[in-house]
Amino acid sequence: MSAIATLNPRERYLATMQFARPDRIPMTTMGPRESTLKRWREEGLPEKAHWFEFMCQELGIKYEQPQRPAPGLDVSFIMIPTFEEKVLEHNNGHYIVQDWMGNITEISDQFDVTYIRNAKDFVTRKWHKFPVETREDFEKMKKRYNVDEPGRFPADFRDRCLRSRERDSLMRLHFSGPFWQMREWCGFEPLCMLFLDDPEFVREMCDFWSDFISSMLERICAEVAVDCVHVSEDMAYKGASMISPAMTREFLLPVWSRWNRIIKTAGVPLYDIDSDGSLDDLIPVFIEGGFNICDPIEVAAGCDIVTYRNKYGKKIAYTGGIDKRCIAKGGAALENEMSRIAPVVRSGGYIPGCDHGIPFDVSWKNMLHFGRLWAEVTGWL
Repeated sequence: MSAIATLNPRERYLATMQFARPDRIPMTTMGPRESTLKRWREEGLPEKAHWFEFMCQELGIKYEQPQRPAPGLDVSFIMIPTFEEKVLEHNNGHYIVQDWMGNITEISDQFDVTYIRNAKDFVTRKWHKFPVETREDFEKMKKRYNVDEPGRFPADFRDRCLRSRERDSLMRLHFSGPFWQMREWCGFEPLCMLFLDDPEFVREMCDFWSDFISSMLERICAEVAVDCVHVSEDMAYKGASMISPAMTREFLLPVWSRWNRIIKTAGVPLYDIDSDGSLDDLIPVFIEGGFNICDPIEVAAGCDIVTYRNKYGKKIAYTGGIDKRCIAKGGAALENEMSRIAPVVRSGGYIPGCDHGIPFDVSWKNMLHFGRLWAEVTGWL
């Protein structure tokens, strides 16, 4: 089958992720962390330049950007109101902070508290207390997720939807999945214990989150058909999933499947799930839930894009999958890594990129080397 004629950025992404034959593959990836950008600026990236645009300029890549980008829908899936963010203590080189989600967390004072609010870099935190420890806490938390709460939808929501019809960029919705959201409410270890000690409470929280997101999706999809629904669901360690596949099917699969029915009825083509860590046991369940994209496929956790493609064929597409450690090493290690993933790029349904945020140990020189190989494998050079 011959490649599709020249496409715009939106069409190119959709064609790639649906196993068509686009003219070229999009060059999209998780970006550099704050410390990585600082290093790059010390090594040749101009202070005010955008790293990707400058990389393309340096390498002679004529990368096509959208000319009619979709307006952001500016819909909020998070709690309203949020908790007051405040420093509770500052001593012994640490802040103890109440964050916007209601957690009491501790962070080194070499960072300011905005590092708790946004994942700008790799920063270690310690959790002291979580906002949902009892059913009474959960009843209070539920009041923060009123679909009709002012601020949930912008005043010009319908106008934004109308203006999006001529878009040439991808329009995504992004929100937390049930495991991610329950972990934010309860904390990771307490949540895992609840799966064993009080599964009915876990089911109650899953049902609530399923209802809330379903109501949001139905309201949005009545006005606009987005291109992709992306669900954050980090639920795996380096070596295994955080809960068993059986628990995943029992508690999470019904939620994912319900959302899938809503968006597929509305004509949304792409349903994407994000989880770091080892996905070997989870991908089959993701496919059962209707997901047709998975990311970021972390190589250090044993995820192998080649094995997954051979095993699951065209049942699911991927983004990511390039070992960040090889980008950091550069040279032959990077070239071998790009050769490893090239057959999957050629088979379709795969947008190659770094398998997580680009870390500090990637030099600007090696990023340029990666950029050249990346552009070659995707057809831009």
